[in-house]
Order: sequence, then structure tokens, then C-alpha cells
Amino acid sequence: MWFWEVDHVLMLLAVLLIAIGLVAVAAASPATARRYSDASHIVPPMYYFWRQLMWVCVSLPVLIVVSMLPTAAARRLSVAGAVVFLGMMALLPVIGHEVNGAKRWISLGISDLQPSEFLKPMFIVTTAWILSFRAKDPELPVMIVTGALTALIGGLLMLQPDFGQTIVFGLVWVILLMIAGISPAAIAGLGGVAMAGVVAAYLFYGTARTRIDNFLFPTKEAALADRYQVEMAHDTLSAGGLFGAGPGSGQIKFRLPEAHTDYIFAVIGEEFGLIACGVIALLYLSIVIRVLTKLLDEEDPFRMLAAAGLATQFGLQALINMAVNTGIAPSKGMTLPFISYGGSSMIALSIGYGLLLAFTRRNPYLKRSPYTARWSKP
Repeated sequence: MWFWEVDHVLMLLAVLLIAIGLVAVAAASPATARRYSDASHIVPPMYYFWRQLMWVCVSLPVLIVVSMLPTAAARRLSVAGAVVFLGMMALLPVIGHEVNGAKRWISLGISDLQPSEFLKPMFIVTTAWILSFRAKDPELPVMIVTGALTALIGGLLMLQPDFGQTIVFGLVWVILLMIAGISPAAIAGLGGVAMAGVVAAYLFYGTARTRIDNFLFPTKEAALADRYQVEMAHDTLSAGGLFGAGPGSGQIKFRLPEAHTDYIFAVIGEEFGLIACGVIALLYLSIVIRVLTKLLDEEDPFRMLAAAGLATQFGLQALINMAVNTGIAPSKGMTLPFISYGGSSMIALSIGYGLLLAFTRRNPYLKRSPYTARWSKP
């Protein structure tokens, strides 16, 4: 029944992105291997490709198993997971592994686990579950409860520091509120609070101030740090023209930091061209549109909110990464879903996408009537 219930188009789109990711990591691997090699340790040119292939072999079964879960089981898994990974985030200042001045990871030996990546889909489903109670009783303080949860996560993220993920969690929460039918006045008030929060972050939060200053007011010092990465990504992306230099023929990628993770979209542009980049952007857009279209006649408030939130988070993360690579947004250290290299990131994305498939499953032997808005036999 799972094979007939699962959305085959969404599954195909995920497999396409994963396949593209393997090709992209293979293109970026030599550049990253050279960057991290020294006289005492030579990294093989295709090291990151083989590692990514291993993670894909682990992640795909995870995605399929999660997509088989019934709605109640998927909800319970998400709520329990949210508690676990929120606890891990609270412990990061003590047990966290520091990389480039940020404590976002827990070292597991073979890979580093980033709790916030796993928390994102769990947070979305948990928030959707809480907001769905509003359909039964509009007087329940669901906005306050979910807002407090979002603020707690935002505070823990800013301690790491991770300003980019804080924005993602906040935006997804606001979008879920809009879908849940929170009044326009309340949404407008949240918009004002968000603007005040950005101003406060600029004034009192050093990481946010540095990111914004380096992007809007680049100085000589900034050009050697964040601005250098953004400019190199732009040069790499545009070097291939419309059709690219060809697989393995890119040269600017060897000067690009984090070519296999944050800036892999730029590597795709150099080797396969801007048309290929446009196709990838359309694949992400297709996933979001496909999910939202399927939810137009969904009667279960929880399934509607959970699936819409997961699709929004998936598309938003892709949009932010592509905006950074094209120089539209400042550097945020955010991966391109299913394409960027990463072990825990790939598994976390597979869990999130598996939940998305679980909440969009439909019984093929039942047909929804547009007139009665009820399930009926065809």
C-alpha cells in the first residue's frame, strides 16, 4: 500500500536532487581535497564523493522508512525528537565541538552531528500539531506556546552563534501561523517585532552586526573574510556561462572556500552552466508547488500544517543557499538540500523529506469529492 499511497512525483524529485548532488560533489571534491591537503596529509581527490555516496546509501533507507510511518507515529516521533535535539542544543556550550569559532556540532568520530539540522523538521511538525488544536478551540493560546518554543530555539541558536538558522526557524513559524489562520493584525504585529529584533541583533549581537556590515558596507578587512567568499562564489558561478566549462574542467573552484558544502551551487554553475542552475532551482520550486497543490483539499489541519511547513522549510533553505551563492544575501553557512556534501545534514534532510512524504500520502482507492469535501469511493 505504501507504494501506491506515496507521491511518486515527490519521490522522483528527491531522487533527482540526490543524483545531481552526487555529480556536484564529484565535481567539487578535487578542489576541497586540495584545499585540505598538506605535506603531512594528502586527501585523495575523490574522497568527498565516496563519503557522500556512503551517506546517500544510509540516508535513502531512512527516507523510505520514515515515509512509511502512519500519521500518529510520525507525529509522536517528531515530538519526541524535538525534545531530544532541543536538549542536545542546550548542552552544546558544554559538549559542543567548535569549528571556525562556532559550537554547533557534537563530534561522533566518523562525522559531526548538528542538532539544529535534525531539530528543524521535528520543530515544524511539533508546531503544526500545537497549532492544529486551534481548529477545535480558537481560544487556545497556541500562538503564545509556539512563540515561546521558537524564542527558546532562537536563543540557543544565537549562543552557538548561528544567526542564519535563527531566521529560518522564525520565518517558518510565521508562515505556519499564517496558514493556521492567525489574524492579520497579529501577523502585522509579529512583523514589527521581527524588525525590532533585527535592529536589536545588529546593535547588541556581534555576529549579526559583522555579517550585515560585511555584506552592506564591505571594507578591506571584510573582503578578506565573508565578502571574499561571496565574491568568489559569484565569480565561480558565472565563469561557466550558460553551458559550463564541462565536468572536471572548472578552475576557479580551486580558490573557492567550502566548495563541496555551502558553495556547491557555484561549482555547478562553473562546470555545468547557468542553465543547469536554473533547472535545479525549478526542481526545488516544483517540490513546493506540488505539496501545496496536494494540500488544497486536505481536511486534517495537522497534516496540512505539517506538510506545508516541511515544504516551506525545504524550499526556504534552498532559496537562501542560492541567494548566498549569487551574492544576493550574506554568507550564512547553509547547505543546499540533498546536493551539498554532509553526513548528518543528509540524514536530517532525509528524515524531514520522509515526514513530508508521510503527511502527503493518499489512498489511491479513495477519491475526494470537490462538492462534498468528503472522501468517497470513485
